[in-house]
Amino acid sequence: MRRTVYGPEHEAFRAAVRAFLDKEVGAHYHEWEELDKPPRNFYHKAGELGILGLQIPEEYGGGGASFLFNAIVSEEAGRGGYALGPLRIHADICVPYFVDYATPEQKARWLPGLASGELVVALALTEPGAGSDLAGLSTTARRDGDSFVVNGSKTFITGGLNADIFLTAVKTDPTQRHAGLSLLVIPADAPGVSRGGPMRKLGLHIQDACEIFFDDVRVPADNLLGEEGRGFTYLTSHLPEERMSIAVNAQASAASVLERTVEYVTNRRAFGRTLSQFQNTRFVLAGCATEVEAGWALLDRALLALDAHELTPADAAKVKLFCTEMQGRVTDACLQLFGGYGYMTEYPVARAWADARVGRIYGGASEIMKTIIAKDLGL
Repeated sequence: MRRTVYGPEHEAFRAAVRAFLDKEVGAHYHEWEELDKPPRNFYHKAGELGILGLQIPEEYGGGGASFLFNAIVSEEAGRGGYALGPLRIHADICVPYFVDYATPEQKARWLPGLASGELVVALALTEPGAGSDLAGLSTTARRDGDSFVVNGSKTFITGGLNADIFLTAVKTDPTQRHAGLSLLVIPADAPGVSRGGPMRKLGLHIQDACEIFFDDVRVPADNLLGEEGRGFTYLTSHLPEERMSIAVNAQASAASVLERTVEYVTNRRAFGRTLSQFQNTRFVLAGCATEVEAGWALLDRALLALDAHELTPADAAKVKLFCTEMQGRVTDACLQLFGGYGYMTEYPVARAWADARVGRIYGGASEIMKTIIAKDLGL
């Protein structure tokens, strides 16, 4: 079915993004996987194209565009099989916090660098003892004169090795749960900040993920983003956009895997005929194609709602739940059709299968999505 969510200006941007990714990522992707991260200058090149600061106002060096342009970047990354999570964390998830909650002085200080790639940001949220339970975070930020003194640790921080600053969730009032949470921008080179080495993951090998440790880190009070004690509200209000970013990636990846599999079974021969001539192959891929099409329909409705500022948390949860679960089903079914080759990491379907699994965990696990949806139903 023809998608109608994008106009000519979006498609022109898509062509530029596709050419950029094929040139700057495609030729180096496997090398970057071995290094556990893209090189730092990749962010400069992405900044030059304008894909890091799409939602940043033009006066600060950004594009002043809507999330639809961000979605195109994710779709094209998924089409190419590129897991560019750190870039998406920077552009899709972190930048909106700065745009929405930074003071004019903070915007002038941070936004131009975030748009150009001179400044890379990672979201420091998850802790060893707290994942989906935002109110259960234990990293503290004690006020001391014109500074905060931060102690604690974070884990699974995507983009943490390349980041220059961390958008960090801290407890400014440990006696409170939700009301004690604040957002603090912590420089990666501040005394007392240290990072662990790259964490070894099942998939997403190009996405640097590490632990961050804060040991009596002194951070200027004017690095507080928004109001003290309002961090939980800020985080929950932006979760729908974060979940849409994950859903777009999952959907695009599933569509790409399906396309590659159709090509493979059309050419691969067994028992004197191509795999595509077997009824089982046809039935499996027909089912996958239907699921992918349903995902596009659901996703496009949600993208339009998000663009109109009408997307609810429950609807975002539905989209993330469906697209990530569908991605898992489709990728697994397609891998099976590759046979033994599907288990070899040099085949894109194997990497896509490993990369897909975490989509049902991060950004709120599928069980959390179901809880949100059930609550919206009044259950």
